[in-house]
Amino acid sequence: MVNSPLSKDPMKVIIRNPKRRQLELDGSRQVRGVLRELDLNPESVLVIRNGIMLTRDERVAAEDTIEILSAISGG
Repeated sequence: MVNSPLSKDPMKVIIRNPKRRQLELDGSRQVRGVLRELDLNPESVLVIRNGIMLTRDERVAAEDTIEILSAISGG
């Protein structure tokens, strides 16, 4: 976790991959940075904030709650 004296509330990250776990990260960063820090492959997950899917370039604020879901394909 990165500590930032400017952020009041940590970012809440809910991972459903497939089991649910929740953790907190300090500071804001791009989605790609969150995935890198959590050692998650960006090609295998979806990142959602407030019901909207985020791209890897979008910035997530320290006070946001995001959900990371496994991208499942079938055929």
